[in-house]
Amino acid sequence: MADREQPYDPYIPSGSAPGAAGPGNARTAALQAQIDDTVGVMRENINKVADRGDKIDALGGKADNLVRSTREFRRGANKVRKDMWWKDMKMRMCLIVGIIILLVVIIVPIGNFAFAI
Repeated sequence: MADREQPYDPYIPSGSAPGAAGPGNARTAALQAQIDDTVGVMRENINKVADRGDKIDALGGKADNLVRSTREFRRGANKVRKDMWWKDMKMRMCLIVGIIILLVVIIVPIGNFAFAI
């Protein structure tokens, strides 16, 4: 069994054994280390993108809540504005009626006095 030939591996240069350390193996090891580093960086990036997607989903939910709150605030503000307008109109009408009554109280006795003379 010891003289059995090793199976063909395209990543091992021909004529060298899998355990032999040569200049080609050092280059291959360096390239493999770079590939492993790149794979690690890509995995981190994928995890960050997934986290960012979760944050974007949460932000979308918050934006929907903000839109809903804005609509409720606008309705409330319009109701308050209309109520205040009616209150202002009632006050103006009361003032106008009060002034008319005051003028009638002042003018009618003067008119009766003028006719009496």
